[in-house]
Amino acid sequence: MASPASYRPRTGEIPTEPGVYRFRDQHDRVIYVGKASNLRSRLSSYFQDLSALHPRTRQMVTTGARVEWTVVRNEVEALQLEYSWIKEFDPRFNVKYRDDKSYPYLAVTMGEEHPRAQVMRGKKRTGTRYFGPYTHAWAIRETLDTLLRVFPLRTCSAGVFRRAQQVGRPCLLGYIDKCSAPCVGRVSADEHRGIAEDFCDFMAGDTARFVRRLETQMRQAAAELDFETAARLRDDVGALTRALERSAVVLPDSTDADVFALADDELEVAVQVFHVRGGRVRGQRGWVSEKGAEDMGSIVEHLLQQVYGPERGEVVPREVLVPVLPEGHEELEIWLSGLRGSRVRVRIPQRGDKKTLMQTVGRNAEQALARHKITRSGDLTLRSQALQELHETLELDDAPLRIESFDISHVQGSDVVGSMVVFEDGLARKSEYRRFIVRQGTGDDTAAMHEVLTRRFRHLVQAPTPTPTQDDGRPSKFAYPPNLVVVDGGLPQVRAAQQALSDLGITDVAVVGLAKRLEEVWLPDQEYPVVLPRSSEALYLLQRVRDEAHRFANAFHRQRRSRSMTVSALDGIPGLGPARQKALLRHFGSVKALRAADLTQLQEVPGVGPALAQTVLARLRDEQPGPAVNLSTGEVLD
Repeated sequence: MASPASYRPRTGEIPTEPGVYRFRDQHDRVIYVGKASNLRSRLSSYFQDLSALHPRTRQMVTTGARVEWTVVRNEVEALQLEYSWIKEFDPRFNVKYRDDKSYPYLAVTMGEEHPRAQVMRGKKRTGTRYFGPYTHAWAIRETLDTLLRVFPLRTCSAGVFRRAQQVGRPCLLGYIDKCSAPCVGRVSADEHRGIAEDFCDFMAGDTARFVRRLETQMRQAAAELDFETAARLRDDVGALTRALERSAVVLPDSTDADVFALADDELEVAVQVFHVRGGRVRGQRGWVSEKGAEDMGSIVEHLLQQVYGPERGEVVPREVLVPVLPEGHEELEIWLSGLRGSRVRVRIPQRGDKKTLMQTVGRNAEQALARHKITRSGDLTLRSQALQELHETLELDDAPLRIESFDISHVQGSDVVGSMVVFEDGLARKSEYRRFIVRQGTGDDTAAMHEVLTRRFRHLVQAPTPTPTQDDGRPSKFAYPPNLVVVDGGLPQVRAAQQALSDLGITDVAVVGLAKRLEEVWLPDQEYPVVLPRSSEALYLLQRVRDEAHRFANAFHRQRRSRSMTVSALDGIPGLGPARQKALLRHFGSVKALRAADLTQLQEVPGVGPALAQTVLARLRDEQPGPAVNLSTGEVLD
């Protein structure tokens, strides 16, 4: 570990303007990103007496090898630059947003001619209204199924909709009155859009109007002795009531807000968030992350950056309620307002129902942290113990904080592929996994392992300096050397891997192999394996790394094998590559429909000209293609 004094910049060199700073380690890897309204004041705080620093901060500054900064005009620009750098470099000492899955929304595609209700995830699309997020997709489908009897909105895919138009018959939902069937003209496009708008109004919180309207119609039908209609309307009112009961009313003023609460200890922080829309809790989620070198205000700031960042596409509500206001929260409000397109407030609730709700969310966070500590008690300690055991048993120079594992997969020499998985601090880092298509394809595992290792480590040798970025500023491939390489196999595989490194002149990366039969650890320069105790945490970590590489290689091999065994009727047609095949199938829906089309219809597909259209039809109809003819001029084409 380096002494912070060895790379401390002179105080007079550090500007006093706002900016963003980065700490880098000895491999030039970014390990922490932060922002400051006064760079000199903030950076000076890191280079004080080490005993006065928080343990995590002390570990960060002793791991670092240099610090650099960028000056910006104001704190809003600093916030934007900090966010982009955290997303780009994924620093290990910044708090990680572990809950990185995309949560489902109930979406209505109002931008289409016939709007469709469906479950959507990921980035938001223009012209679509979103309601949620929900914790589970099944909760959306249950709610949607209940409401379709009142709002018979289209839910089918574009392909099903087109087929219904072609055959003139609606799908099952149209027959059971859970779809107004605009596909067969049962309602006009304008009438169907009106149904979609009513559905959106109901989901947005305007619920009382529809309940009152149905109750009025029900009483009127009963007065006219139309009891069948009255009974149906009664059931419709019950459906709306059941849909409303699924989410509890927590705020009486139709508030749209996300309520965050944190519970932490020395090592970890638990996050809980309730999504309140229209005064009702529409969703809840939570996760536990390891704490970075940050105080609670910075944790809240980075949490909001990662939750609402443009790449995630989360809807920003009008209010964000937090337990601690980050420093410079006004700039955070400006940034969030820009993402939403209207004013967003970030504040701590002081009284009333919102404070009570914050306390409820806080209790959930405390309980989540307690459960996590019980279920994963000792997990951090065991990971550290495993790395220390590997350090001592394999006589490595340092603890293997970065481990890379490689495996080869094939069936009798066909579709030979390789895999590389990465573990950092004992945890899988899936964003840095890599797959290799072995070019020689002989089925020789040792030769394939030599090729894969050579291709991976050639990037380190060819780079003039070990820099983690390319000329365009993005992280480069294979930028960081591992401390340990694990291969799946015994002594032959280990020696092939070691030979690949030796051929490239790499001498500071240790190589071991883990054989499946007896779980023995093989070293390239020893005739006999190292046998670790079955209860060893080091052996358990090596097994996890090896098995993950094996799983990743097998999955890629199955994908390649399945693709090579799949034969389409469109394969082998001259001039018809994968992109044009997809375009034709997307346009016609099936090979059968394509075979029944004529030349004019085929040429409506982008990229398909007269000659190619005639060749495709001739091949599909088992005919010999004649001369291609320009349909507009009658000219015979070569």
